[in-house]
Amino acid sequence: SIEEKSKGMGVRVIENGAAFFSLTNLSKKKIREGLREAIREAKLSSSIALSDEKAYKASYKLVGDFPGEEEIKEFLLDLDKKVTLPWIKSRIFFLTTTLTKKYFVNNEGAKIYSEIQRFHLEYNLIGKEGNKIEQRNFFFGNSGGWKDFLKLKAEETIESEARKMIKIIHAKKNKKGKYDVILAPELVGIVVHESCGHPLEADRILGREAAQAGESYAKIDSIGRKIGSEKVTIVDDPTVKKSYGFYLFDDEGVKARRKFLIKDGIINEFLLNRETALLLNTKSNGSARAMNFAREPIIRMSNTFMLPGDFELDEMIEDIKRGILIKSFTEWNIDDIRWNEKYVGFEAYEIVNGEIKDFVRRPVIETTTEELYSKIDACSKDLHFVAGTCGKGEPMQGVPVWMGGPYIRVRNLKVK
Repeated sequence: SIEEKSKGMGVRVIENGAAFFSLTNLSKKKIREGLREAIREAKLSSSIALSDEKAYKASYKLVGDFPGEEEIKEFLLDLDKKVTLPWIKSRIFFLTTTLTKKYFVNNEGAKIYSEIQRFHLEYNLIGKEGNKIEQRNFFFGNSGGWKDFLKLKAEETIESEARKMIKIIHAKKNKKGKYDVILAPELVGIVVHESCGHPLEADRILGREAAQAGESYAKIDSIGRKIGSEKVTIVDDPTVKKSYGFYLFDDEGVKARRKFLIKDGIINEFLLNRETALLLNTKSNGSARAMNFAREPIIRMSNTFMLPGDFELDEMIEDIKRGILIKSFTEWNIDDIRWNEKYVGFEAYEIVNGEIKDFVRRPVIETTTEELYSKIDACSKDLHFVAGTCGKGEPMQGVPVWMGGPYIRVRNLKVK
């Protein structure tokens, strides 16, 4: 095991323009020197301003039980033993634990202290038999304690995937054509993260991400635009307790809340920080996050998911004559305005006359954001999440997020 500790300070100065600096040497002398230089740089920078927001004084913690080194070792060895199978040729596991203590202050009177403990498990399995190969790389994550992490049932899920991999390796390819498709929460999560969350980040809409990550199909006047069926409501909510993307105040001191990005199929709200909120003549919705003290806060997602509906999964399947159920994915791709996208299934099944049949190998969905959202006619009562580390910015910042939703039914979708 490797243990690392870091401590430092990040300071943003706004004096006509803005400047940011960070320190690990927290002596008063170094802080004063940094401030003087930052003020000088800010005065020479392009003018910016921030929205007026309430200044909070608050303190909160989400810290639970922590396992000993032997318990972690036993967990990983037991997991490795469970997936040691003849067709599994490579097994890699990374378990990371973090405790982030943060104290935010500004010159408006805000003082916010937080402690958040997180657990993150990444795994990679490679299965091979004959000349056929499959790979599975995915994540589990939460905030809170070790017992909360164990409730995610990572061991059970990973073992199940490893055992199914031999059947996936030898599964037949589906025929190309139009299918009614059931997407499981894992697929729904990556879909909403990539085709709703990122394109509705206000800095991206304003062109601030164009050089690094691309632009967006959404424009400043897209609020009110219909982009999906009335079954589609997608939110971003950092206040979900014990979630991997949990926080109660963002890194500009704004109180976090649930944001309805798409509501009943209509674009409803963008992800905003204080700068973009002022530009759009509104208030920040608490979406500014920094990876650590050495990075400036930028607009980020937290926990992005589609809200569940009122269907049972069996109901959604039973009236499908020709369909595919995709439970997990192995790869995805999306263009730089977040419009044209591709998803490749990992664990997937054929549906015939309302019954789940055999595995199908690597079904490929190629669609557009609007087509996919518009063809959703049912959402299950379920709500499940998967963890990820979302990357954005220059220099790159990775922040913890959850993605998810219910099972959804998408009618008449082209599958290769």
